[in-house]
Amino acid sequence: MAKYNETDSTTINLISNGTDITGDIKSNGDIRIDGSLTGNLNTKGKVVIGPTGKVSGEVICKNSEVSGIIEGKITVGQLLNLKASSKIHGDIVTSKLSIEPGAKFSGNCNMTDNEDNGRAAITKEKEPEKSGEKQGK
Repeated sequence: MAKYNETDSTTINLISNGTDITGDIKSNGDIRIDGSLTGNLNTKGKVVIGPTGKVSGEVICKNSEVSGIIEGKITVGQLLNLKASSKIHGDIVTSKLSIEPGAKFSGNCNMTDNEDNGRAAITKEKEPEKSGEKQGK
């Protein structure tokens, strides 16, 4: 009679306008932010940053649609969609990128063929540093 509920990837977490969160968030479901997050966000689902949303920290997700502000690195496994009102101040690592006219982006962009939340791209970025260190010795 009691039903066991497992975490469902179709769940949507909402941080509404006027809500300020300080700290890291880790989730398996989708997240929509219309408020403010100061900290890192890591989810296996989709992240939507609404027009009033702001994230100060690193974002790692499967897909993302940004209409608000991100100050920090964003790593997207599949598609990153930057709407006209979006402002990104940081690096982007993604497989596919869509940018509407009017979107503002300041940072580096690294596009990969891998769709594993960009973890392979992060590993590849670190490897040249190690080989550069060996050459310097």
